[in-house]
Amino acid sequence: MVTSSDLPIAPAPDLRSAPAPAPGAGVGWHAAPHPVLVVNATGVAHAANDAAALLFGSGAAGALPDGTLPGWLAEAHRRFGDGPRSDGGEEPAYGPVGGRAFAARPSRAENGDVVWWLVDDTARRRAEEALRAERERTAFLAEASTELLASLNLDRCREVTARLAAEHLADAAVVVTPPSGRRLSVSCSGPDGRVVHDRVVADPASVPGLAEALRGFPPVPSRWIDPAAVPDWVVPAALDTVGSVAVTPLPGHGVAAGALILLRRSERAAFSESEELFARLFAARAGAAMSAARLYAEQSAITRTLMRELLPPRLEQASGVEFAGGYRASNDSDRVGGDFYDVHTAVGAGDESLVVLGDVCGKGLEAAVQTGKIRNTLHALLPLAADHQRVLQLLNGALLDSRHTRFATLVLASVVRRGGTVRLRVTSAGHPAPLIVRADGAVEAADTQGSLVGALPEVTSRTALVELAPGESCLLFTDGITEAVGGPLGDEFFGEERLRAALAECAGLPAEAVVERIRMLAAQWVGSNRHDDMAVVAITAPRHPRLGAVDGRTPGRCPA
Repeated sequence: MVTSSDLPIAPAPDLRSAPAPAPGAGVGWHAAPHPVLVVNATGVAHAANDAAALLFGSGAAGALPDGTLPGWLAEAHRRFGDGPRSDGGEEPAYGPVGGRAFAARPSRAENGDVVWWLVDDTARRRAEEALRAERERTAFLAEASTELLASLNLDRCREVTARLAAEHLADAAVVVTPPSGRRLSVSCSGPDGRVVHDRVVADPASVPGLAEALRGFPPVPSRWIDPAAVPDWVVPAALDTVGSVAVTPLPGHGVAAGALILLRRSERAAFSESEELFARLFAARAGAAMSAARLYAEQSAITRTLMRELLPPRLEQASGVEFAGGYRASNDSDRVGGDFYDVHTAVGAGDESLVVLGDVCGKGLEAAVQTGKIRNTLHALLPLAADHQRVLQLLNGALLDSRHTRFATLVLASVVRRGGTVRLRVTSAGHPAPLIVRADGAVEAADTQGSLVGALPEVTSRTALVELAPGESCLLFTDGITEAVGGPLGDEFFGEERLRAALAECAGLPAEAVVERIRMLAAQWVGSNRHDDMAVVAITAPRHPRLGAVDGRTPGRCPA
């Protein structure tokens, strides 16, 4: 908006007496409370009332000191003189006088002069300007919130904060996160809009108010900060000089997420109190987004650490036996659930490897926590792995003493290779019996059964002995496979018969191929239907002995 400073008015001489009313202009205008000017056809103001005299500095009613109108009013008078509207509804002219804003409306006198009525429009203009500025700020805060919350990446949030602050609040902006040792992580954005991330060795106390802002204390007023005291690492290369500086904290969730430093060039005005307040409103949103991103990063790191222990292991050939496993959680968004498997490979030659596959009651993370406890307990019981009944009894006691009320079904398989044959001791604890596929495609169930663990004081079980010739496999699976609901009509169990038929087609295949075949068929059967956790493990006697290393460096043969 144009201000009166653009059009200075010269001081007026003292006028001793007011002139008579202008001919044809009437006398009502002379006592009007608003400033009134009578202007002739040549654009000279030759009469003015008391209010106009005070406004233009004449001191008493009369003409303007030099008779010259302000530029904006002279232009409006020229347009009116060129031809007023036929309906008489002239649009007012707007402009500044004496530091205030006025609206001027014309009316033509009988003698051809134009009477200009000036109405003080300052309050309305200021209200409109304040409303416009508030709307722009509200729109900016909404846009900033949307962009800041669009990502949970901390570096991205810092970049967005610095860029938006430099675009809308200052000439340059620097985001500083709490120090890690002697280094500060900073993100700088200058007038060119480019954001630079860096880690600098600096003392926060070198910037007035920065150390306090990083601890979450209220900001230091901008007028208290000497721009000359700002160190070079704060000033972006694209900013030549610094005229004013503002520092405000970035509030987080209980702990400050960092601090925001705003810089302006020397030719721009210093930060006003309203601008500093608006900067704090923006900083509150930016700090919340950065704090959420940091919290997400910390939780993700914790989750990854825990997931490494909860996720099923990757299986491969060990001790002359092929092992393969597959897992699918009940919810596609989950990575773990209630089904699990483990293979504890033999330590020495001739020792047995222990394969465990189980199903904990329930789904999701709570069930996964219980599977983690069972897996850790079984790992501790490995020295007793030769006695399946003893292992199951001790595990049962550990689960009964737990505050969790979830029970589980298990199947244990002790595996060892003897010559070209793989021998298994298989024990079920309330779990479906493993299926064996012979070299000719025949499928049979292992003769084992038992009671589930974690529900009754005692566990009973029967162990089956199984021998696998080269190319034969033993499949351990959970009921998520057989109880998968789907098919052509979407309401039929996959069932054990279909599983047996699919397994018969896998005769002679490697363990990895057997697992992938069963997983594929189960997934196709389920389609988009809801399903339980699915886990499957294949133990296969390889057709050909794997070549190994005799001395760890040269090729050799794996002993039969």
